[in-house]
Parts: sequence; C-alpha cells; structure tokens
Amino acid sequence: MANRAFAATKSVSSAEVERSWFVVDAEDLVLGRLATRIATVLRGKHKPSFTPHADTGDHVIVVNAEKVRLTGRKREQKTYYRHTGYVGGIRSITADQLLASAHSDRVVRSAVRGMLPRNTLGRQMLSKLRVYAGPDHPHASQKPEEFPVV
Repeated sequence: MANRAFAATKSVSSAEVERSWFVVDAEDLVLGRLATRIATVLRGKHKPSFTPHADTGDHVIVVNAEKVRLTGRKREQKTYYRHTGYVGGIRSITADQLLASAHSDRVVRSAVRGMLPRNTLGRQMLSKLRVYAGPDHPHASQKPEEFPVV
C-alpha cells in the first residue's frame, strides 16, 4: 500500500467551542421553518467543527414569538397537552389560545424542542434558547448578531 498522508478527523469537545449569540425576529415567520433553523444553530450543525456527541451550538434569542405564523388551520386545530401530575390531570390548549395567553413563547420552545435529540445533550442544547413574546430582550450585553432566517 502506498504511503498517503491522511488528515485526522478533529473531534471537538464542548469546552473548546466559541459560542456566538444570535437574535431572531419571529414576526411573520412560519413556525416549522423557523424552528428547524433554530434547532440547527443550537446543535451546531452550521459550523465546520460540528461533533454529534458534543454541544457545539450557539445561543439563540427569539423575539416577537407571539407574532409567529402558522400555516393552514393549525392555529385552531394544533393542540398542546400537559399534565398536572394528578390523576386525570391532562390539560389541553390550542395554538391560538396559547399564542393569545401570557405563555406565547411556549409555541416556539415546543417546536424547537421537538427537533432536538431526546437525551441529556438535547436538554443542554435547549438551555441555550431564550424566547420572548415581545420585541425586547435583556441580552444586549452579549452583543447578539442578527441571524438571517430565510
């Protein structure tokens, strides 16, 4: 066999990653398309140093979550469930009711959570997501960049 120089694949650890901050304005953006883009950034798949077993993603701030768009009749038909912990304590709410409530950020958070791994790593990635219903956020000192979501 001939002598060939192979470059070793670099496996990056979570400690070696430089994390950026991005801000996304969710106004008039389709929920599913927005969530896939955010999940990609939280996982770190947009970076050349992506490592599947490490958290290499960036922080994402979502503003105007209450103005996100749902296509078709999802606004009336999509149902979110939660459980109180008591027997028979299942509660349901439609997307329209949830967006009109004080917890409108849960719609975006739930969509992104469904696109991340269902393990400890996925929960760690979700902790880098900040969702706000209105246009303001308290993370100006991190100097977040505008993230192009198209």
